Amino acid sequence: MASPPIAILGTGAHAPSRILTNEELAQRVDTSHEWIVSRTGIRERRVAEPGQTTADLASAAAAEALANAGLAPADIDLLILATVTPDLDMPATACLVQQRLGIPSGAACFDVNAACTGFLYGLDVAWSMLSSGRYRHALVIGAERLSSVLDWEDRTTCVLFGDGAGAAVLGPARRPGAAILASRLHTVAGTSDLLHIPGPSYSLEPAEHRRVIRMKGKEVFKLAVRAMEDVARELLEQQRISGDQIDCIIPHQANQRIIDAIAQYLQLPLDRFFINLDRYGNTSAASIPIALHEARTQGRVQPGQLVLLVAFGAGLTYGGALVRW
Repeated sequence: MASPPIAILGTGAHAPSRILTNEELAQRVDTSHEWIVSRTGIRERRVAEPGQTTADLASAAAAEALANAGLAPADIDLLILATVTPDLDMPATACLVQQRLGIPSGAACFDVNAACTGFLYGLDVAWSMLSSGRYRHALVIGAERLSSVLDWEDRTTCVLFGDGAGAAVLGPARRPGAAILASRLHTVAGTSDLLHIPGPSYSLEPAEHRRVIRMKGKEVFKLAVRAMEDVARELLEQQRISGDQIDCIIPHQANQRIIDAIAQYLQLPLDRFFINLDRYGNTSAASIPIALHEARTQGRVQPGQLVLLVAFGAGLTYGGALVRW
């Protein structure tokens, strides 16, 4: 007897309570609310409190996803956490979340780093591992504390990013038709310098040793639009469906202008896209799972509907997934 397809069984999200508005940022750097909104669509973002860690955010989102799926920590035998802001260089932040949630010692737990595409990389890996039959239920988390790696004097980056976490529980489908249908992951070679956080050995120049986000915005913008459009078309062609059959598109929440351009190139109405970047900014690996959870709780994703997830990130990585809810 064939095993059931793998589906997303539940979702969760968590963001710090502290809200940092554009007006507050304008008191710290040379910018304004109007400048930020016109160029990004972002109005505010969440910032972690001192002592609030990536594992804290991840654990809260994961606990909600487990409850939403009707499962207990003991049911999880695979935990994948996507982040570029781990609490420690080692061990993986996934191991810290395992301990906090009470996930059994026999579970496989590890981190992935594909920047803003991280959750989709984790989703693809979990889907593959569950499909092998060696694991039963997976918890995939995207969590970031990007406020810890921002140069608060650089208005080209500090206005863009925020903190938060989102999670999804994967397992055997419980409804006919529900399934992860397809996933594609890619990386553009030779573009790692466009968006990065320098490490200790990155440069001989002392100034470059600061562990803060550095970005070449114009180049990233152009590649992001092309990459997300390409992977969306690739998935649609692979599944032999048209864009108008997609009920909801959940893009990486980086910039409103990027989302507008993708909608135009795919010839899809903007109201088909779920957008929450105005309230969170770019939360990197947490972006897609936070948006997915909010889309579900707001009724934008219903059983039986077709959902397209697309993202790009440092690397430059990009990817997409097609899910029947």
